[in-house]
Amino acid sequence: IGGVEQKIHYFAFDLPHSDANFVVAYPAETTEAFCDGHVQAFAFFASLAAQGQAGVPQSILYDNTKLAVARILGDGKRQRTRVFTELQSHYLFRDRFGRPAKGNDKGKVEGLVGYARRNFMVPVPVFDTFAALNAHLADCCRKRLGEVLRGETETIGERLHRDLAAFRQPLPQPYDACEKLGTRVSSLSLVRYRSNDYSVPTSFGHRDVLVRGYVHEVVIACGTEVIARHPRSYEREDFVFDPLHYLA
Repeated sequence: IGGVEQKIHYFAFDLPHSDANFVVAYPAETTEAFCDGHVQAFAFFASLAAQGQAGVPQSILYDNTKLAVARILGDGKRQRTRVFTELQSHYLFRDRFGRPAKGNDKGKVEGLVGYARRNFMVPVPVFDTFAALNAHLADCCRKRLGEVLRGETETIGERLHRDLAAFRQPLPQPYDACEKLGTRVSSLSLVRYRSNDYSVPTSFGHRDVLVRGYVHEVVIACGTEVIARHPRSYEREDFVFDPLHYLA
């Protein structure tokens, strides 16, 4: 990405009836990427739906990722994370979870992970930005809609219409897929987020602020005013600044 070889993480979403799929890549496996993956997947399928059919699946099957499950209780029930609970409440889908260490419970999406790696990412993809890579992945998913799988008489796209008709409708406004953190500006007009420092205008020194960490952007607000926006860094102990913040 941008001339730098790096490891990527990708979110894979599969509709078992039609075998339609969606794949999107991220620089790290984070809560905000997990939530953004849902937002992007729902938007992708909405773009394929007939007018008035945009929605979300009635239920979604997950593994026991710590991004969604805080812990598994003694009776097998899951204690969900706060952010996953917010996501679920926003879109109103039912969640289901596979048995721990039983990948066959969600074999369809496990197969998609391997399929996407072999067919969408070989040879190693080279793109200037994650946006360009993800546009390529979305195009690969669209092209696959024309395939007829073994044992089927219809294309994936033809069967997808029945999946979309069964979605819970309408599709809500996109969930704000970010991590929110209340913190305080330092004497150097810096705000620390995930071990990195981001600048704000000097007039906001020592003020309380709210940091919203998105996949590719960090937004800092004081009260209702957005005072800084920065590209997000995934380095450690990085210093991301805007020189204009330090000009009186």
